[in-house]
Amino acid sequence: MTNRLLEIFQYHFLLLTVATLLLCSCVARPTVEKLDEKVHLKQNEEIEQKIRAVAGTGDWLVTRGYHATDNLVANGTGIPLSHVGLFNAESKQVIEAEGVGVHLTGLKVFVNKSYRILVVRPRWRSEDNAYTVWENAQRLVGKKYDLLGTVGFNFPEKYYCSELALRVYSNWFSGKEKFPSVTKPGEMYLYGRVIYDSLPRDEI
Repeated sequence: MTNRLLEIFQYHFLLLTVATLLLCSCVARPTVEKLDEKVHLKQNEEIEQKIRAVAGTGDWLVTRGYHATDNLVANGTGIPLSHVGLFNAESKQVIEAEGVGVHLTGLKVFVNKSYRILVVRPRWRSEDNAYTVWENAQRLVGKKYDLLGTVGFNFPEKYYCSELALRVYSNWFSGKEKFPSVTKPGEMYLYGRVIYDSLPRDEI
């Protein structure tokens, strides 16, 4: 099967799977929309300030975004969170896996595209390993997105968001962890503790 045919198959398989999930699962919140632009920008400043104050390198930023794919994930999983990235407290950057692949995003941009953000401290994170974890993530920048991984068919050297967030900590796993075939962004708190929650923007 050529790469192009494989991509077409993956795309249609994902659409079929998402449609099935939508029919069979509880709906989280179908869509979210940005508030008035001035209000949105003011909230951006407040949220970013809080993240800078509490988040350390290696922490996860778990979000609900505004994009159509965020809506698909939130409604397909029945959890009102849809994405996760790895944070660097010094550079104020986030490494995330999206449709374009694994890439770097500035904190300002990441906050602006998020309706809600939780800072989750992974159970394996420590001050001693935080920068090694970030280096692990940097080495994965440029890797392709694991589209079929989001429905349980993982491909080596490809990553979806929560798969990436766990992968960079794999050197510190105890070996007793029991992970599901698909790790949902909204369940990342199960592998750490929430140290900040911005709350949904229309509840602030």
